Amino acid sequence: LIFFFPQINLRLILVSGKTKEFLFSPNDSAADIAKHVYDNWPMDWEEEQVSSPNILRLIYQGRFLHGNVTLGALKLPFGKTTVMHLVARETLPEPNSQGQRNREKTGESNCCVIL
Repeated sequence: LIFFFPQINLRLILVSGKTKEFLFSPNDSAADIAKHVYDNWPMDWEEEQVSSPNILRLIYQGRFLHGNVTLGALKLPFGKTTVMHLVARETLPEPNSQGQRNREKTGESNCCVIL
């Protein structure tokens, strides 16, 4: 018997603009994805290598994904490529703050343009 396990194709984009595609199960969480990417870090991403999977964060539709959210919970489509940004960041912004305070402190903008 052959069982079909639906897989979700994620195209992850780094801040540098480099991309790589990975296949995941709907049961995989954001933390699982960060660990998998860290353990299978692409060779052409060498300059962006991080020290730990714990600082990798996924951004989907402009929002940081918390570690325990699964791809299935996001209702991502099977058989299509979903684009997410992958960034190295120690902490997540508070749900109520729009990141405004951080921006004012550092004077930089963390804007993503999705074409």
